[in-house]
Amino acid sequence: MAKLTVPLLLCFTFLLSNQPFQQPEIQAASTPDPLKENYFATMDLSTIVNQVINYENTVTISAAGDVTIGSDDSFGYDGTFHHEADVSGLDHFGKNVAPIFEADDLTIVNLETTLTTSLNKAEKTFRFAGKPSYTEILSLSSVEAVNLANNHTFDYLEKGYEDTVTNLNTYQIDSFGYDKYFLKKINDITIGALGYNGWNDTSEVRQQMEKDIASLKEQGAQIVIANFHWGDERHYHPNATQQSLGRFAIDAGADLVLGHHPHVVQGIEEYKSKYIVYSLGNFMFGGNRNPDDKDTFIFQQTFHFGFDELTDQKDIKIIPTSISSVTNRNNYQPTPLEGKEAERVLNKIVTLSEEIPENDFAYKDYRMEESIAVFSNGESVEQ
Repeated sequence: MAKLTVPLLLCFTFLLSNQPFQQPEIQAASTPDPLKENYFATMDLSTIVNQVINYENTVTISAAGDVTIGSDDSFGYDGTFHHEADVSGLDHFGKNVAPIFEADDLTIVNLETTLTTSLNKAEKTFRFAGKPSYTEILSLSSVEAVNLANNHTFDYLEKGYEDTVTNLNTYQIDSFGYDKYFLKKINDITIGALGYNGWNDTSEVRQQMEKDIASLKEQGAQIVIANFHWGDERHYHPNATQQSLGRFAIDAGADLVLGHHPHVVQGIEEYKSKYIVYSLGNFMFGGNRNPDDKDTFIFQQTFHFGFDELTDQKDIKIIPTSISSVTNRNNYQPTPLEGKEAERVLNKIVTLSEEIPENDFAYKDYRMEESIAVFSNGESVEQ
């Protein structure tokens, strides 16, 4: 209630100060009474009321790692994503994380497959494809947007890419990456997202990033999220290119940096009061029947606005997760962890973050809500 006192007083003062001036008649001079009936009847209060209502506003964004809803032909059939889809149905894959994603305002993942029936493949070791009908898995999982800037987007050449975008559009899933960007108003807050391959830190990449972020802001973006496919596979620490590109993205105006490709989790860095999530790891990953490391996590950040301006308040959650609901194989069903397993994965992420030099995030306290770590301004650790 106290938070609304100032804006309500301002609103009331504004209303009183903006009444049409009426020259009083000498014969019967009177003072307008704002409390009388119909005094405000002819006034349009919608704009003022909307400003008061939106004095404080938030948007919560969830991010997860590599989503390969398909397989490689060389894998055969038994135990593959296709096999699981035929046996368990499409709602199997996201049912354990959908409640989390349904509760947020936007969920972003890295779509590391094509959704196509094309047979023309790129010349490379692994070529991932899923049936066009698999696109519904994203909707059933409450995923709203996907990054396409990665090393498997063109596994089935240009036709495979075009089919993927078409199928995503059919199921009303937004996509971005390369020269395609995301820009949408959610909760009256305009969010922009970009995607890049971050193999090299070059002047060309930096110039393009600066140009893209500036363009989104000119179009009204109040939050900009930069996504990078980068790093070394199965390496738990970010390399120099990841760190330099991630920090430059924030210097250029990004508010959050999300990374993927290593297929394992990496630490989180706080840089200039903003976060670089170096690797979210695998998530719904059809690229491996039974990886040794099934650890992953959902990163969630709530952005706070006051009078349409982003504030310094930061609330994030780390939700320790496994890419499979069973331990003896990959059933492609990411599942939040509980108890000691959740604690183990959380400690792993915190330790990896502590090993990043000059990282403010390493000193952040957090509290536990069941098996979820909550980091928030001014809160102390309760483990």
